[in-house]
Amino acid sequence: MELDGRKKAILNAIIRNYQETGEPVGSRTISKLSGLQVSPATIRNEMSDLREMGLIAQPHTSAGCIPTDKGYRLYVDEMMEEKHLPSEHRSEDLLIKRVDRVEELLMHMAKLLAQNTKYASMVTGPTYSSNKLKFIQLSRVDSGKLLGVIVLSGNIVKNSFFDIDRELGDEELLRLNLLLNNNLNGLSMEEINLGIITRIKEEAGEFSGVVSDVLDAIAGAVAEDSNPKVYTSGAPNIFMYPELSDGSTASEIISTLEEKESLRPVFEDRGEHHDIQILIGDEIPVESMKDCSVVTASYELEGGVQGKIGIIGPKRMNYEKVVATLKDTMFQLNEAVKKDD
Repeated sequence: MELDGRKKAILNAIIRNYQETGEPVGSRTISKLSGLQVSPATIRNEMSDLREMGLIAQPHTSAGCIPTDKGYRLYVDEMMEEKHLPSEHRSEDLLIKRVDRVEELLMHMAKLLAQNTKYASMVTGPTYSSNKLKFIQLSRVDSGKLLGVIVLSGNIVKNSFFDIDRELGDEELLRLNLLLNNNLNGLSMEEINLGIITRIKEEAGEFSGVVSDVLDAIAGAVAEDSNPKVYTSGAPNIFMYPELSDGSTASEIISTLEEKESLRPVFEDRGEHHDIQILIGDEIPVESMKDCSVVTASYELEGGVQGKIGIIGPKRMNYEKVVATLKDTMFQLNEAVKKDD
């Protein structure tokens, strides 16, 4: 059965009304909202066809209808209009203060997204297309310990502590810093081969053990970067939506948002190369999120910084606003990082 213009208008009216009220939508309501010059009886017949097509469902015999996952999918794929945020709703707050680390900016962004959309938000920490070493700085903490500050491409900063057998003098520490930076800067872990390691250790002499510890720390920083952190915000917003605030449903969603690690499958590459991806109900690869919709966006910034941001809400979320908010946020994020360069 083909979905003609009238059926699309009715489906659109059902979705729009259900987004606002969370209540099943009847034929009389649709006749007032859709702009169609047809009787409620005609609308009921069209709604019957939409039910047969699996696009809407009737929760109770005497009640109106609500969209199904299939109906929402048709809506977001074919009927949703691109929306631009009014200036007063844009995320200029993202640019309020300069931040020294991308992670801080991402946590700030997650909070703003939750505030602006009234849904829950999630952001993956930055990964980098080329994990090259940018800078190493060893500093004394006390007589038997060094602090190593490791900076990777994209200005990701990792700190590691190293125990040493004896205190290094200023000249020895300077020589060790120069040795490491001269030989390792600009290299990825794949490029730091056995020959380079052997040469550095030979030149480091009695401090070859420190060199081994530094190399282990660099490898650890790169490994951590390949499994980035997930930041979440706005979990209490879930309780604003009756269909999600049921005791067991809400607790499972909140638990997933608090755990964070179980959200990783949502961000996995599905072979689709879209800036925005919308997952509805059973499409979401996290069991506790089957009553939700998730909208994710991929960002790619200067310096090879990559990651994803997402919004979690009810299936009746305002998809146009969420998509527009994510697009605006990606733009603001890019501008913020440029200002921090």
